[in-house]
Amino acid sequence: MSFLVWIIDEEWSDYKDEIEILQKELPNCELRFSTYTYEKDLTSFGRHADLIFAQIYAKIPASVIAQLEHCKGIAVYGGGYDRVDIKAARAKNIGVTNVRGYCLEDIEDYVMAAIYRSNKQLDTYAEAIHQGKWGAQAVREPIHRVSSSTLFIAGCGTIGSGVAKKARALGMQVLIYDPYVKTDKITSLGACKVTLEEGFAAADFVSIHIKCDETTENLITKKHFDLMKPTAYLINTSRGKILNEQELIKAVSSKKMAGAILDVIVQEPPQGNENIFAQKNILITPHISYISIESYKELKRRTVENALKMLKGERPADLVN
Repeated sequence: MSFLVWIIDEEWSDYKDEIEILQKELPNCELRFSTYTYEKDLTSFGRHADLIFAQIYAKIPASVIAQLEHCKGIAVYGGGYDRVDIKAARAKNIGVTNVRGYCLEDIEDYVMAAIYRSNKQLDTYAEAIHQGKWGAQAVREPIHRVSSSTLFIAGCGTIGSGVAKKARALGMQVLIYDPYVKTDKITSLGACKVTLEEGFAAADFVSIHIKCDETTENLITKKHFDLMKPTAYLINTSRGKILNEQELIKAVSSKKMAGAILDVIVQEPPQGNENIFAQKNILITPHISYISIESYKELKRRTVENALKMLKGERPADLVN
């Protein structure tokens, strides 16, 4: 029996890991590829797909799902699935999966790197050197050790919990906000459960790990930024839409807070002329916190495994609908 697997992606050029698994499990399958502008492909062949592999940036709305004739599953390459209409998919008995926790260690390392970069300010001393300053003369103000600092984590899922453990290993005080996680679990991480407001007010560093949906878009706004210490930094590896980006810009530019390190922004992929790129104390990386050789391999393997389970009528552990 022949199966059609449709991959919608603009990120990667190499699918050898997927192909290796598919050739073993579905030796007669056909692979077809599309970019994010796939309307013609949908009409030509996409509507006949048995499985869809979709990059996190690929939009698959209800209008597209309504045209799928044989699809048994949409397997998303990543943790985020906010661009797929999961309710419409379920109404057509099409499963949707993400890949949970595959890049846990990578994001933990990114957050720790952001903390150390902000704490040690390694990229800020060029001007002092050019002015002939050396040693203590080059330091504007002494900093606290990382082990003497407080990290506030907003969101205590798999990644938030992992970041908490790593921060505790460094000796940091850890505060956590998550209304869906019991106090006992947070306490078991060596952390203290707090409200959003309490966390923002107490933190030297804030790390965002909240799932993005209609209930959390624009959750963090001016009222939270205004609570921050003028020496505090915000780190976001979740989704840009959780923050009010323009109010974050104002908070940093007015020195209500020291700065931000963002691996995600509201407009992704960006056009390149967004205001956020012009901000002196906001460092932006191009949504790469999850990337390593190891995370790629796990991401691709689990995406295919999720898809194959849906094709067989089995329930994947990563099912989101």
